[in-house]
Amino acid sequence: MGLDRARTQVSVQYVDHNLIQEDYRNADDHLFLKSAAQRFGLWYSRPGNGVSHPCHQENFGKPGRTLLGSDSHTPAAGAIGMLAIGAGGLEVALAIAGEPFFTRMPEIWGVKLTGRLPDWVSAKDVILEMLRRHGVDGGVGRIIEYYGPGLDGLSAMDRHVIANMGAELGATTTVFPSDQEFRRFLRAWGREAD
Repeated sequence: MGLDRARTQVSVQYVDHNLIQEDYRNADDHLFLKSAAQRFGLWYSRPGNGVSHPCHQENFGKPGRTLLGSDSHTPAAGAIGMLAIGAGGLEVALAIAGEPFFTRMPEIWGVKLTGRLPDWVSAKDVILEMLRRHGVDGGVGRIIEYYGPGLDGLSAMDRHVIANMGAELGATTTVFPSDQEFRRFLRAWGREAD
């Protein structure tokens, strides 16, 4: 592609699913990924740093930004108010090179949350209920946008769980509003300016 440096504002190579095993092959992959990240100006998150989705939210996620990732759970970043879409590795490489990403315009599906979660009920139960009601293809061709007074009882990581599992509904992505809960979250990470 004739690329000298990444043309994105931020690009990150995470090594969280392919950890070192018995032989040299994974370690060699890690060295290759690290050298490619250095060569093209990407951040490199080495094995052991943690799972990419919460690491990205903690360190790079910015409300109102877009994210294209080569992992089906990339939409987890929608918890912080990003438009985050999972795509194929070639599509992500092309985006890093400055090429546009094309997708069919999804339908926006609003989910109004009201009330508070009772004892022994968690955010995972919210998305499991969505799956019970709509099945594994209920979100196909849709962006699921959560809103309403029920958000007040959901922490940043509660929202992360729901957005992460929106992929199990087949959704293009999930989006939460950027509100005071995320101001609190970003302040805790020393990133309130974001």
